[in-house]
Amino acid sequence: MNVKTVSTQPYDDQRPGTSGLRKRVSIFQKPNYLENFIQSLFDSLEGFRGQTLVLGGDGRYYNRTAIQIVLKMAAANGFGRVLVGQGGILSTPAASCIIRKYRAFGGIILSASHNPGGPDGDFGVKYNIGNGGPAPAAVTEAIYARSQEILEYKTIEAVELDLDRLGTSTLGNMAVEVVDSVVDYAELMSSLFDFDRIRDYLRGDFRICMDSMHAVTGPYATAILERQLGAPVGTVLNGLPREDFGGGHPDPNLVYAHDLVDIMFGDGAPDFGAASDGDGDRNMILGNNFFVTPSDSLAVLAANATLVPGYQDGLAGVARSMPTSQAADRVAAKLGIHSYETPTGWKFFGNLLDANKATLCGEESFGTSSSHIREKDGLWAVLFWLNILAVKQQPVADIVRGHWRTYGRNYYSRHDYEGVDKALANVLMEQLRAVIPNLEGKPFGNYTVKYADDFSYTDPVDGSVAQKQGIRIGFADGSRIVFRLSGTGTQGATLRLYVESYEPDSARQNRDTQDALGDLIAIAKDVAQIPTLTGRDRPTVIT
Repeated sequence: MNVKTVSTQPYDDQRPGTSGLRKRVSIFQKPNYLENFIQSLFDSLEGFRGQTLVLGGDGRYYNRTAIQIVLKMAAANGFGRVLVGQGGILSTPAASCIIRKYRAFGGIILSASHNPGGPDGDFGVKYNIGNGGPAPAAVTEAIYARSQEILEYKTIEAVELDLDRLGTSTLGNMAVEVVDSVVDYAELMSSLFDFDRIRDYLRGDFRICMDSMHAVTGPYATAILERQLGAPVGTVLNGLPREDFGGGHPDPNLVYAHDLVDIMFGDGAPDFGAASDGDGDRNMILGNNFFVTPSDSLAVLAANATLVPGYQDGLAGVARSMPTSQAADRVAAKLGIHSYETPTGWKFFGNLLDANKATLCGEESFGTSSSHIREKDGLWAVLFWLNILAVKQQPVADIVRGHWRTYGRNYYSRHDYEGVDKALANVLMEQLRAVIPNLEGKPFGNYTVKYADDFSYTDPVDGSVAQKQGIRIGFADGSRIVFRLSGTGTQGATLRLYVESYEPDSARQNRDTQDALGDLIAIAKDVAQIPTLTGRDRPTVIT
């Protein structure tokens, strides 16, 4: 094997964010930019020689080029085998599934998730460890530290491999096996859910619509929903993955998944609708003229988990990210199980799942999953809902409203201010940190501050501490507002404002969400001086 050592120089912007390193495609195309990061990743790991690496991505622009680069570098650095998805395609949950099933050393996922794609769009690289989950902070910080001193990387001279043909070939001394992207994941789903019952339900009058947004979920949804479960051909919309996601923004929310929203809120709408994102780890759930918030979705799944074969013995616990509404906590309390509040980022759920402290996890950013893998899983959430619907045989809206009557409703909304100047966004957060010590007991209209802090998390398994994870202002009636800066954007900063209010009175549970939260939204804008510091009168996206 002809290993070639190439001289390089560090780039100063390779610190991974919430889910890996995300930049514009043009940044990754800079000389040695991707190579530097991959070599820094390999240099930060120990004990992988001769081991198996899983590799794939969401099919966005630059995916195939990057895979060929990574394959040659993996061979040069001593991996024994790479399992790569056919066509370079692997959804993030499928990659986690394969890492776990084949006990791989780890995996590299090439994706910028819900960010736009194409030559002028975004690209990303994320490393997942042997449990199938995102690398913890200690690993990502080691990668970054190495990227600041790297002077060379290793590769081999070899022809590019055919990624579209299933089977095994060699690259230097390393075996490369191109695997069917869907088979292992579909097998796992069939072990968790009652496919026979769902199949029977879909034979009736129940109609569904799944928008894959020209992203990675298309092949998975088509294979499982249409071919295995018998949904009519055409149930999956925008099912062909495209390098630019068809020119769309593959983020499954009410703004960007407008094709699905128009269908589900139009005349003759189907009974159930869902959308997934660029790499298949997020989900949006809709009923006929009804939107299910991600926070409510997690709570409903937890409350009905024993209706599903894979969870019929109950849950060990439920975990949610701090900005996610407290709806799941109320379910956990009634079930007599633990609930956990973690920082944003799926990596924080990994220890809880590995230690069997939690079974279901969720984030308000349309991510839900369980202990079956160590990632968010969009299609899993869709199948979970379909299993519940097949058992209860009630409309989506009736199931959610019934849940509210039992547990109360957590009115909840997220306001995203995208592309804010980073310096101004940091000023906003620092000013908030300066005022929060003086907010306790302060009245704001009908609300009185009970507590205010900058959220800090101590992992109950390994004792690690994560600080400055978002500013919380809680009120005496249980309402709260939360501010944090997102770590998933590539241009400017994204300021996220989360607003929540609890309503136990069933007679007051059907108000418009923005109206119900109007006073709290006004308080949040005033306290943080959002219009003044950002120059924005309104958010970019409201969910």
